Amino acid sequence: MKQDAHVKLGLAAFVTVSAILLFYDTLFGSRVLPDVWAQLMSAIQPIGFGALMAYLLAPVVNFFDEKLLALAPGKSRGQDRPVSPGVRAVSILLTWAVICVLIYLLASVLLPELYRSILQLIANAETYYRTVSGWVEQLLETNPSLERWVAAQMDTYFADVQTWLEKEALPQAQTVMSALSGGVVSALVFLKNLLVGVIVSVYLLATKERCGAYARKMAYGLFSTKNVHWVLRGVRKVDSIFSGFVRGKLLDSLIIGILCFICCSILKFPYTPLVSVIVGVTNVIPFFGPFLGAIPSTFLILLVSPIKALYFVLFILALQQLDGNVIGPKILGGKTGLSSLWVIIAILVGGGFFGLPGMFFGVPVCACLYSAVTFFLEVRLRKKHLPLDIEAYRAGMPEPRGAEPIPPEEEPRP
Repeated sequence: MKQDAHVKLGLAAFVTVSAILLFYDTLFGSRVLPDVWAQLMSAIQPIGFGALMAYLLAPVVNFFDEKLLALAPGKSRGQDRPVSPGVRAVSILLTWAVICVLIYLLASVLLPELYRSILQLIANAETYYRTVSGWVEQLLETNPSLERWVAAQMDTYFADVQTWLEKEALPQAQTVMSALSGGVVSALVFLKNLLVGVIVSVYLLATKERCGAYARKMAYGLFSTKNVHWVLRGVRKVDSIFSGFVRGKLLDSLIIGILCFICCSILKFPYTPLVSVIVGVTNVIPFFGPFLGAIPSTFLILLVSPIKALYFVLFILALQQLDGNVIGPKILGGKTGLSSLWVIIAILVGGGFFGLPGMFFGVPVCACLYSAVTFFLEVRLRKKHLPLDIEAYRAGMPEPRGAEPIPPEEEPRP
């Protein structure tokens, strides 16, 4: 007992001193600690990529595990049969074979067309700018002062967009095409983190049961026996929300992007690869994603053909109806448990702090916080013998009732 007290005291002193040094160095010093932290984050970035890939691919590996174990009659995974190293190796090999096939199809079909679309967009940027300028002059010809102000703003935005296309979009596209065409040496910096991440993901997938057991061991060592159940229950809840939303939303966006590419190719819309990528990527953002992808895509098509832009708007409306009523509910279901208002708040707050990634991860983070607050609120209400149903509070203060029973999955284990 005395040793535990000394450990806690030493840990508290270390954290306090570290916080003071970090605060002083950040405000008054040479910012050595933030630079070291940034370098450390850059060094472990491949590990983060590998952990993320392993987390996303774990259900696929489990699927192949089940199929391979089902080949032995009467010995399914559900009967607590451990997965042998050979079965797990085959499952990982099949998983990455599927990923490699998808990447090959993406690289051979979509990326070359996307590269040509970017080159075409850059080549026609000045023509499109003159077209839009003509529209503005016709609309504002009765107000010269407003026309000059709008023209000045358009000049600024056009210069920024052209700089971004030439300095960022085109070099990145050339880097990707160089890697795909065999110039691996020139693109080694681009591929290094990805390759290391793949190796890390294979190791984590091969030992995921052992990693889970070690995490539970740490939980039992750090927390009391009474509280460790609640910690593990919270972790399972967070994993359920994140895994369901992140994996489901990525799969849903991939399906939407593929459907958009196929249908736009059939309808012969201009910039089909670029438009499909925009629609698929922005679809990962809940609620606002379809609008964020449809607006710039429609504008690009409008510059080429106004009638095709109208057809594209009708197509996007039909595609989003299909996604919202059929594809999305089938894949996502009710994984977050948030109302539309909380989804909007999560997107706005997450996007305000962290940009596009914040808009995506803000929803599951908000769902986790909402679930935690709801759980602790219900615990307090049970202790006061008050009802949990919100309808009981519409008329004012409800009458105390008998003690609410704790659901079996929430009962603390000895």
